Amino acid sequence: MNTYRANGKLLLTGEYLVLHGAIALALPTKLGQTLSVETCHGASLQWDAYQPNGKWLSVTLDPSNLAILDATDFSKADKLSKILRTLQELNPQALTPGLRFETHLEFDPQWGLGSSSTLISNLAQWAGINPYELLKKTIGGSGYDIACATANTALHYKLDQGEPRVQPVDFNPPFVDHLFFVYQGKKQHSSEEVKAFNQHWAEADFSSEMQTVSELSMALPTVTYFEDFCTLLQVHENILAHCLGREPVQRHFSDFNGVLKSLGAWGGDFLLAATTMPFDDVKSYFQSKNMNTIFKYQDLIL
Repeated sequence: MNTYRANGKLLLTGEYLVLHGAIALALPTKLGQTLSVETCHGASLQWDAYQPNGKWLSVTLDPSNLAILDATDFSKADKLSKILRTLQELNPQALTPGLRFETHLEFDPQWGLGSSSTLISNLAQWAGINPYELLKKTIGGSGYDIACATANTALHYKLDQGEPRVQPVDFNPPFVDHLFFVYQGKKQHSSEEVKAFNQHWAEADFSSEMQTVSELSMALPTVTYFEDFCTLLQVHENILAHCLGREPVQRHFSDFNGVLKSLGAWGGDFLLAATTMPFDDVKSYFQSKNMNTIFKYQDLIL
């Protein structure tokens, strides 16, 4: 049996604009996903996927055409089948009868930490193919999550004429005890959010905003004072609010003693809370808003 692992991800800066060439600051997470592959007796392909609460998908596939023979969830099985078909196009020798795949997701798939990107990365590692190509031909996106999947540090990510450029970053804020990640309780559909933004993008000129966001992405790892860090977060949040035509998340928590920044697709997924409040007070505040998944920075980020 061969086992592969990929990290989850959070995008600290550059959300949406990274798709069009802005520099983004991305963080790999300690939580990720593993993939184990073994050859068993039998003519079919078997796929069993687990999350923290137990098995969440079981699929049996015909290896000759990757048709679904049986599944506990045919919608998810169809997405998996399409990914494996693309993998087979990129490496025709990879899929053979009798293979059994087992995945273990270390976080709730609703959190938006990269259940799809970690799967893509692990499959690419196993099949010996380019993960960015597999991503591009299947679920799409900028690819920053693929970069995080095998990174061991924060990174700057940029698309240069469609090609990924990845630069490791030393990002160790001295005020790390003041940074927390809070799940907002609503998984966003990234593809739909991106489609809506791209339509908006085609009607506007955001070149100035792109430049400023890139500068913020480069500046944040160098900041040593908590107050300066919070100021840059607010600048970034206001720029994205303008680009998206939406309110910053802070306005929904006007009584919060600190600075809040959206992460990833706005309106759900995680947010960053920067505050001098003790962790227990941060937990109490957000739990009073029915937001119960809260991490200290150092407990979630690799």
